[in-house]
Amino acid sequence: MRKNSRRECGGGMAETLPASSNARDMIGEIENRSTHLLAIKTDVEIQGEFIRFLIKEVENAAFTDIEDVVPFVKWLDDELSYLVDERAVLKHFEWPEQKADALREAAFGYCDLKKVESEALLSRDDPRQPCGPALKKMQRGVYNLSKMRESATMRYKGFQIPTDWMLETGIVSQIKLASVKLAMKYMKRVSAELETAGGAPPEEEELIVQGVRYAFRVHQFAGGFDGETMRAFQELRDKAGSCQNQQQQKLVCRSTPC
Repeated sequence: MRKNSRRECGGGMAETLPASSNARDMIGEIENRSTHLLAIKTDVEIQGEFIRFLIKEVENAAFTDIEDVVPFVKWLDDELSYLVDERAVLKHFEWPEQKADALREAAFGYCDLKKVESEALLSRDDPRQPCGPALKKMQRGVYNLSKMRESATMRYKGFQIPTDWMLETGIVSQIKLASVKLAMKYMKRVSAELETAGGAPPEEEELIVQGVRYAFRVHQFAGGFDGETMRAFQELRDKAGSCQNQQQQKLVCRSTPC
């Protein structure tokens, strides 16, 4: 004990301060925790009738259009945001957690796809917006939807949540159409840049590769082109052939003595 006391004295206040600080932290945590638990208990007692009303609203919710699910989920989340701790309070009631979570999942998934579609349209209409990132977001959004569709379709139907928007004929078809229009714009942009490339072979070749690669990705993703986009692709193909012919003529001229 004397050795320990000497070691503590030799260490000075540096060793006692952390212990004091930790004690204050623990006291503060206990007080905060007690305050939080008291607030939860108060919500359970005071908001009980209102929460039971929300439970009935969720249980009776039935929709035929996903557009109606979105405002319902927003309203529900706004009402629940007044609780001090949503999960801690709701566990004291027979809260339909699975259905509420499914409604949120469907609403958020649909809104994410609508956002992807809007960004694709923005990229198509604004020449300053890059096309590559927009296509990646569309591909990722449709891929995530296909994964969600496999596990969620039956669950959504059981909770009377619309699922037609998840089908290939739903918003997916709109996203694929947006990707085709985006590809048309991209290929027209590449064709225009080929005309102003100044005959620099490396730049022309890189533009052609980028344009064809992008067109191929969209064609695979969308399952084909419409007539207008196909004409844009043919124009790009003709420009590529013209550039290659010009390069071959330059090589022949250089190799042939004047």
